[in-house]
Amino acid sequence: MQTLMDVLNPSALPEYITSEEQLEDLLSTPDQGLVDDFAKLDGDILVLGVGGKVGPTLARMAKRAAPDKRVIGVARFSDPEVKRRLESWGVETHSANLLERESVKALPKVKNIVYMAGKKFGTAGQEPYTWAMNAVLPTLIGEILDETRFVAFSTLCVYPFSNINGPGSQPDKDIPTPLGEYANSCVARERIFQYYSERSNSPGRLARLNYAIDLRYGAIHDIGLWVLNRQPIDIRTAVANCIWQGESTSHILRCLCHGTTPATAINIGKERPAIVRDVAMKFGEIFGIEPIFKGEETDTAWYNDTSEAIGLFGPTQIDLDTMIRWNAWWLQNGGLLHHKPTHYEEREGSF
Repeated sequence: MQTLMDVLNPSALPEYITSEEQLEDLLSTPDQGLVDDFAKLDGDILVLGVGGKVGPTLARMAKRAAPDKRVIGVARFSDPEVKRRLESWGVETHSANLLERESVKALPKVKNIVYMAGKKFGTAGQEPYTWAMNAVLPTLIGEILDETRFVAFSTLCVYPFSNINGPGSQPDKDIPTPLGEYANSCVARERIFQYYSERSNSPGRLARLNYAIDLRYGAIHDIGLWVLNRQPIDIRTAVANCIWQGESTSHILRCLCHGTTPATAINIGKERPAIVRDVAMKFGEIFGIEPIFKGEETDTAWYNDTSEAIGLFGPTQIDLDTMIRWNAWWLQNGGLLHHKPTHYEEREGSF
C-alpha cells in the first residue's frame, strides 16, 4: 500500500481525511523521534490487548518505526478482520485469553511489552469484570516480567479534580484519589505493575493518558457530534486535554526507552487543554449551527501537567484547529463512528 508519509511531516498533513484507510495510515505514521529511539531499543515488542480501538495502529506504528523488529500483537481476536489487518501490516498475531494463567505463560518471550488490555467502556454494571481486567490481569502479566521493559496504559482519571487555572496534577506531587470503581481499578493496575516492576527488576512507565483523538471517537468527536445533532453540551467540565492519537501513541511507545524501577507514572497529552466552549463554537461556525450549552463552567476538571512528556518527546505537532477541521469533515460526510462516548464530561466517576 502506498503510505501517506514514511515519517510524520507536519507540513505535509492533508486538508481533510476522507477514508478509514487514510486515517489509519496517518494514525500509524511514526515521527522521527520514535524512529530514532527505536533504533537504540534492543529486542522485539509484544503488544498485549492489541484488538482495542488504539491497538492496531499502535502495533502498526511500532512496526513502521522499526521494520527489523518483531512486533507481536496479542488478543482474543473475536473480530478476525483485526487479525487480518495486523498481519497485512507485518505485525505477527498471537491469540490468547489473557485472563488464563496458562495462556499468559505461553506468550512469546520478548524484551519489551506494551500493555493495553483493560476495561473502561460500559464498566457500570460490569464491576467484577472491570476489576478482573484491570487488577487480576496485570498480576498475571507481572508474574512473567523478568528484566522486561514495559509501558502500561493508565488514565488521567486516577487523579482528583484540579483547578484549571493551576499547574495541573503531577505524578510525583498528587496522590491518586480515584472517583468511582473504574478509576479505583486503574489505581490497582498501577500499583500491581509497580510491585512486579521492582520485584522483577523490570523498568516501566505508567502512561496516564489524556483524551486521544481519532475521528471515529474522542472528546473532540463527542463535542462535534453534539453540535451537529443540536444536542445540549454539558459545560460544567470546561476543559479537556485532547492529543492526536498518533502523537500519544508515539509518546507511549517512546516510554519504553525511559523506564524506571519501580515503574513511575507519566502524563501523556498536549501542552495545554482545549476549552470546551471554544471547540463547540468552532464546530458551530463550520456546521452553521449555534451550539447549545447546559450548566455552568466550573474551575475544576481532570487537569494534569504534561510537561515531563513534552520535555522528553518534544512539542506536539497536530494542533487543535486541525483536529477540529478533520473531525468536522468526517462527521459531515458519514465517516465510520465507534459509538463509544469518552464521557470526558463525567464528574461522578461512572463510565
